[in-house]
Amino acid sequence: MEKKKFSKLEILLIVLFCLVVAVACVLIGILATRETVSKSTQFFPNCPSVGTAERIDCIPDQVATKSLCTLRGCCWSPQSDTNVPWCFFSSNHGYKVDGGLRTTQEGFQATLTRLSSPSLFKNDINTVLLTAQYQTQNRFRFKITDPKTQRFEVPHEHVGPFSGPAASNLKYKVDVQQNPFGIKVTRASNGKVLFNTTIGPLLYAEQFLQLSIKLPSSNIYGVGEHVHKQYQHDVNWKTWPIFSRDTAPSGNMDNLYGVQTFFLCLEDNTGASFGVFLMNSNAMEFALQPAPAVTYRTIGGILDFYVFLGDTPEQVVQEYVKFIGLPALPSYWTLGFHLSQYDYGSLDEVKAVVERNREIGLPYDVQHTGINYMEARKDFTYDKVNFKDLPSFQTYMHDYGQKYIIILDAAISTEALADGSPYQAYERGQSKKVWVNESDGVTPLVGEVWPGRTVFPDFTNPDCTSWWVEECKIFYNQVPYDGIWIDMNEVANFVQGSSNGCEQNDLNYPPFTPRIVDRPLYSKTLCMDAVQKWGQQYDVHNLFGYSMTLSTQRAIETLFPGKRSFLLSRSTFAGSGKYAGHWLGDNAATWDHMKWAIPGMLEFGLFGIPYIGADICGFFEDVTEELCRRWMQVGAFYPFSRNHNTEKRVLQDPAAFGADSVLVKSSKHYLNIRYTLLPYLYTLFYKAHTQGDTVARPVLHEFYSDEATWSVDKQFLWGPGLLITPVLDPGVDIIRVYIPDAVWYDYDSGAKIWLRKQWTDMYLPADKMGLHLRGGYIFPFQQPATTTVASRKNPMGLIIALDDNNEAVGELFWDDGESTGTVNSKSYISYDFKVSNNVLQMNVTNNNYADPNNLTFEEIKILGLLQEPVSVTVLQNNDVQNSSHNITYNPVDKVALIEGLQLELGKSYSLRWTLGTSVNEKYNCHPGPNASKEKCEQLGCVWTEDPSSLRVPYCYYNGPDNAYSVADVKYTSSGVTANLTFNKSNLKAYGKSTLPISTLRLEVKYHNNHMLQFKIYDYANERYEVPVPLNVPKSPESTVKNRLYDVTVQNKPFGIQVRRRSTGTVIWDSQLPTFTFSDMFIQISTRLASQYLYGFGETEHTMFRRDMNWHTWGMFTRDQPPGYKMNSYGFQPFYMGLEEDGNAHGVLLLNSNAMDVTFQPTPALTYRTTGGILDFYMVLGPTPELVVQEYTALVGRPVMPPYWALGFQLCRYGYENDTEIAKLVEDMKAARIPYDVQYADIDYMERQLDFTLNPRFTGLPSLINKIQEEGMRFILILDPAISGNETNYPAFTRGLEKDVFIKWPNTNDIIYAKVWPDLPNVEVNNTLDWETQVELYRAYVAFPDFFRNSTTEWWMREITEVYTNPHNASKSLKFDGLWIDMNEPASFVNGAVGGCRNQQLNFPPYVPQLGSRSEGLIFKTLCMEGQHYLPDGSPVSHYNVHNLYGWAQTKPTLDALRNITKERGIVITRSTYPSSGKWSGHWLGDNTAAWNQLDKSIIGMMEFSLFGISYTGADICGFFGDSEYELCARWMELGAFYPYSRNHNGKGAKRQDPVAWNSTFEDISRKVLNIRYTLLPYLYTLMHEANAHGSTVIRPLLHEFVRDKTTWEIHRQFLWGPALLVSPALDQGAVAVNAYLPNARWYDYHTGEYIGFRGQFRNLPSPLEHINLHIRGGYILPQQSPANTTFYSRRNPLALTVALNDSQLAAGQLYWDDGVRIDAYEERVYLLTSFTANRNILEIKVLHRGYADPNNLKFTRIKILGVTSTVQEVTVSQNGEVIQSPHAVSYNSQNQVLEITRLELELGKDYTLKWS
Repeated sequence: MEKKKFSKLEILLIVLFCLVVAVACVLIGILATRETVSKSTQFFPNCPSVGTAERIDCIPDQVATKSLCTLRGCCWSPQSDTNVPWCFFSSNHGYKVDGGLRTTQEGFQATLTRLSSPSLFKNDINTVLLTAQYQTQNRFRFKITDPKTQRFEVPHEHVGPFSGPAASNLKYKVDVQQNPFGIKVTRASNGKVLFNTTIGPLLYAEQFLQLSIKLPSSNIYGVGEHVHKQYQHDVNWKTWPIFSRDTAPSGNMDNLYGVQTFFLCLEDNTGASFGVFLMNSNAMEFALQPAPAVTYRTIGGILDFYVFLGDTPEQVVQEYVKFIGLPALPSYWTLGFHLSQYDYGSLDEVKAVVERNREIGLPYDVQHTGINYMEARKDFTYDKVNFKDLPSFQTYMHDYGQKYIIILDAAISTEALADGSPYQAYERGQSKKVWVNESDGVTPLVGEVWPGRTVFPDFTNPDCTSWWVEECKIFYNQVPYDGIWIDMNEVANFVQGSSNGCEQNDLNYPPFTPRIVDRPLYSKTLCMDAVQKWGQQYDVHNLFGYSMTLSTQRAIETLFPGKRSFLLSRSTFAGSGKYAGHWLGDNAATWDHMKWAIPGMLEFGLFGIPYIGADICGFFEDVTEELCRRWMQVGAFYPFSRNHNTEKRVLQDPAAFGADSVLVKSSKHYLNIRYTLLPYLYTLFYKAHTQGDTVARPVLHEFYSDEATWSVDKQFLWGPGLLITPVLDPGVDIIRVYIPDAVWYDYDSGAKIWLRKQWTDMYLPADKMGLHLRGGYIFPFQQPATTTVASRKNPMGLIIALDDNNEAVGELFWDDGESTGTVNSKSYISYDFKVSNNVLQMNVTNNNYADPNNLTFEEIKILGLLQEPVSVTVLQNNDVQNSSHNITYNPVDKVALIEGLQLELGKSYSLRWTLGTSVNEKYNCHPGPNASKEKCEQLGCVWTEDPSSLRVPYCYYNGPDNAYSVADVKYTSSGVTANLTFNKSNLKAYGKSTLPISTLRLEVKYHNNHMLQFKIYDYANERYEVPVPLNVPKSPESTVKNRLYDVTVQNKPFGIQVRRRSTGTVIWDSQLPTFTFSDMFIQISTRLASQYLYGFGETEHTMFRRDMNWHTWGMFTRDQPPGYKMNSYGFQPFYMGLEEDGNAHGVLLLNSNAMDVTFQPTPALTYRTTGGILDFYMVLGPTPELVVQEYTALVGRPVMPPYWALGFQLCRYGYENDTEIAKLVEDMKAARIPYDVQYADIDYMERQLDFTLNPRFTGLPSLINKIQEEGMRFILILDPAISGNETNYPAFTRGLEKDVFIKWPNTNDIIYAKVWPDLPNVEVNNTLDWETQVELYRAYVAFPDFFRNSTTEWWMREITEVYTNPHNASKSLKFDGLWIDMNEPASFVNGAVGGCRNQQLNFPPYVPQLGSRSEGLIFKTLCMEGQHYLPDGSPVSHYNVHNLYGWAQTKPTLDALRNITKERGIVITRSTYPSSGKWSGHWLGDNTAAWNQLDKSIIGMMEFSLFGISYTGADICGFFGDSEYELCARWMELGAFYPYSRNHNGKGAKRQDPVAWNSTFEDISRKVLNIRYTLLPYLYTLMHEANAHGSTVIRPLLHEFVRDKTTWEIHRQFLWGPALLVSPALDQGAVAVNAYLPNARWYDYHTGEYIGFRGQFRNLPSPLEHINLHIRGGYILPQQSPANTTFYSRRNPLALTVALNDSQLAAGQLYWDDGVRIDAYEERVYLLTSFTANRNILEIKVLHRGYADPNNLKFTRIKILGVTSTVQEVTVSQNGEVIQSPHAVSYNSQNQVLEITRLELELGKDYTLKWS
């Protein structure tokens, strides 16, 4: 838009207008300031150069202008920061000392004369008198008065005149500056100036007095009443008005209900502090500035300052509170929980609240009623309609041990009662002339409050007090009550000043008005010229609440003689706490108000009003459940704990949220803790009452030396010992908290938290707040109840929280809880408690009260006790007392509990406990062989022989300490680091290689929310670390909020503790004496969360759960057939632990050295390894299945086998020739037994040489081709050992060229051993013993080093030439898979031909508990000094990587297989390590044809499921020995459900393949394998889910039913995935199986019938030809018609079995690809179909369509189990339209099975089926 152009006339008019405005502004300024600035034509301000922070504002009353500044004679210097005063005082304002100081008996005096300068607010007093008094050695007073005119001075009830003499030995020194006058107070001990008024001038006018004080630090706390959003004052130019006012708290810097002019200043980190108090009751303001300095500006009275010195902040408070009046000792019952509401509609409504909160068992002592109980809100009346039964309400409450409080307001109605009768309280007051009067001193001032027109009692008038006492008494006789709550006593008035307004005068409109709410002083209160007995309202307004408190206290003394009762006041003044408590007023239900209540509460502790709290859940506004829940948590620890809200708001008493609500449970939990700790809280109040201690205490009062605590105000303490950490923000369960420098224990668990002097993130879920007990303190407690009347009858106890020195102290004060004067008359019991050197002293310091309940201390809980107390002795006067107590000890949390004591209250006792080691806490100190007492004691350990305790170590550690201490612990959002130092004083009889390494590094990384790593290593010297890559984030991805765990590093002794955040369960706790870290021996133990631990291998186990009863299992890969306690082929240092609640976690120790693990019933686990480092990875599930998924995400997902590899497989070691194999194939075909894969064992090789063909097997290449053409597959075996005794053996020759073999260190010499290859040109005599055969016939062999890149290339070439023979194509063996054996690596001589060369490596100082332990590590394997080279070229010894040999061979083998065949293929390996499952399957080794091998095979498969190797199985019918008919038949049935299903046996044993027996056996085999083949689509889908997501295929029952503890022990049954339960017969002669059917709906697989029971064991018939299979309701199993091979079965029709659950729902999926393609899933060349059944509808939906099967597969049959009503029609729809379908429907009503046949539902399309 075009700009407007002004005409000349318009421009002229605008200029004239601007000139007029400017002139007007100047005139206004002159007129406005003419009244308040005296003429001073000759004054020139002296403006020294001062920093902006030290400027004292000269224009505090309005916006500063230069002209006004000049008129006031001040200095003008504008700044960019508008907070900084632009106009500030010159150095020639103020007063000077006239005539010097005059010494007096109390101190000194001086006359001060005003310096000639302009006046700010007129009527300056030219001469004032300074009076200084050295009142005590810690308290200095000075006051400045008008010597000519008596000015108003506060008539304080407690603070009287000081008559001297002056104190001596002063802690302070006072200096007076003469001109301009200033006063300085200096700390005598260090010369630090504390209080210095020379920063600004003294101003002393009729209605404006000002003094500024420079302070030594910005740590300023106090002054009120306001909402201070932080406890430590903001000194950035903040001004706070002080004037009592009925206004709701807000964040607006308003003046609130009370007047508190005291502040505390912490000088520095020595704790030295001082306080300043101005005794003045006029309206004022308190200004802070960054000098740091404060300024008091008041509009009347005198300046009467007190300075209090202390060595600590707490001492300052004690000094101040003793001066103004020590706080009242509250009645015990008032420390209970209170409920209130402003607007209960009726007494019935009140009772409903009472009843519902009683019903939920809420601890709850006191009920209040707001003014609605009154008739028309008139004091001393009650509503005779809605509250007609109020006279009996106190009795109703007392009957339940509860109390009743009434409210009284500070205004009396002038109106008659509802029935027209006179309002007697008013009438009696009128007759006694007890009201506040108007300015004439005669006419009662009339205002308006809740009842309407009101007058205001003048509580400063003794006649008014008498009237008030009498009215309280009259009303009490009508309506009994237990205490009084006084409100509206600021004093509040709903009209401005009075009904007649306020006169225009200097009292109502003073020359200076502080920055109070609404500015006029009379706003919402009385006119300032109103008259009371103590003076004009202008002077006494701020004393109204104080005077009402004094009068009400008189009433209480009259009504409840000898009883303390209860008094709560909204308006307070210094000293109010002597009689009354206070609440923080009419707050709102907001998170800010809950937050701001803590600074408010802490400030009232400074003011001597420790009985303080805020309205829990907020007064105004509707509260949310979350806010109320969090507020109830923190409110349970307000000294005054009351839930209160206003009218017309949602109900917020706890029970209103529902008896089962989280809020109720949480509220009860924390209120029960409150009631439990009431003896401690009451003792704190006693200390407040007798010496002025704070109760709710700022953290800085205890930890002032730590600067971080100076601003902590979202946490607080009860006394010195209980740290309270609430959640104060919405939607949060992780909060940033400060842990001060002390030992702290979690209140709920008693466990020590290993954090101190640092900020940390604390997890506090919905029902939890932070509550921590400080080490070094003893907390008296009493069993809680729902009222204090009941709880005071309960047994007492002590919680002892030990400090770093295992010491603690505490106190107890106990009286009748309600009588006055018990302290002065010493009618109480008091104790001092002290613990030192394992002795508790309970010393009675006063005993002049006999509790009627004959109380005893029955329970003592000791926190932080590092060892179990094995005995406790009770003594009285050094005499041992009989005591039938019980001791329990939690070694995880280090908590001892002594119960059943009978220590009488009022008597002194001592308890002495003896620490010892219980059986379960004995950790083996000499795990090596040949332990003896002498050897044990050389290690500094204890030897106790107990032949009755089998396997319990005789030699065990003496005490809890280990050899390492912790330093430099640093917690960050992504982990923890610390340094560990070996304590040389722990030096025992270590050898050089077991001498602990002096400095270690600990690193904890929070990789993601469910996984962490903790690693301990030698950062000064690089050590071997496992070269197995894991899938961890490049940088931690966890978030503080979502982590499932919390980690603490423990000291004294060192340990790591991992706790599941959601439950608090400790899942790792290594703070045990076993920890040591040396070059060749590393040991660490951890406590376990339960006895249920699964995993570790590879070893044959007799049950799935590890037996924790003192068992040690060695782990070291070895050619060792399965046997008890024999370390076998693989190395799997991973376990899954269950927690008692069914949560699960997994732990991997990434270490590849020889190792053993010991389980003991503690429960605990000890790892011992012979080298490397400690590198732990933990995953937290929380379900068992998630543990495996998370673990396989870390180590690598299981390999996806080709479809054919899920077929049945046959092998035998000892095939005579290829003809035997060919006949077997034909016989299997003829018997129509499904069968996909044939093997050849090492027989096919020439003299067992890899890559060769035995002349007896020359027909093998063509046989392989033939069976492949018929749809079968072939797998060859390869061993790693390569013969070195051949003249023309390319594998060895090329190996030498490529330098692939393991050698002696630092030489070029190969280490030779002996394995299967025979020497050339020998005739083997098999009748000779084994050792002789090895010596005579076996060739020297070399072992490829599969870590080397060159070896990988060599291995690839050798395998390739087997597949495609470059010299003779007819010898090419076109294998489909490879089976790698003997790769532990196995050797038939120990170490090497000719022996090993390094004794220490082969026989290390500690040989783990392996089979043939005395033979060292070289038994049946290589020398440990053998040299390997990692891919980066770095050398590593076989000692370190022995257990990785099979792992290192596996990937090159798979790579070669896939590169050659261009198909997925399968590798089967015997030796495994974590992550082997990425590349291979595994069989359980050379088992034996024995019945006990059946269930062991299930255990082994379930373990390898945990290890991430899904494709597993055992040799069906057994490898060693002759199988027999029944055993082999049962094994075929079981083996049909091995993922890797292979019948395999050894040389010399009789045949055991299915066609080796009889036709019945063939029928059994065919039947069960047809079931397998039918279910292959389901099994293949499970394999896909394992490969894609890491889930298990062979699944323990506990993975699906972890809440059912019965399943935790089951290992004779297993699941395929979630849905198929396999319950095989495993015992000879069995005709039934005792099977467990967990809590689900189960259908018999064979009949489809619902079995009708669950959650119990049943004997299921199991004839020889039958295996029990059950389908779980809720699942859909895809199926396919079987055939002899998968090549043909994959062409057959598909089917579904739908098993409906109790809700008639079911779901399932089918994964389908071509069965052989490499990376089909990764390249998205697959089809994924979902099936969902809901009552009578089945949805078939394609989720991913990346593959089209060439066989045009169709679902032709669907069987639905659990259809409860007859079905007559089934429709098939596509895209919402019914389509033609030729299907047939049959329904079996007896079995409730619906079968739909002749369907034609094409695979890869969506369908909907509906039956009706």
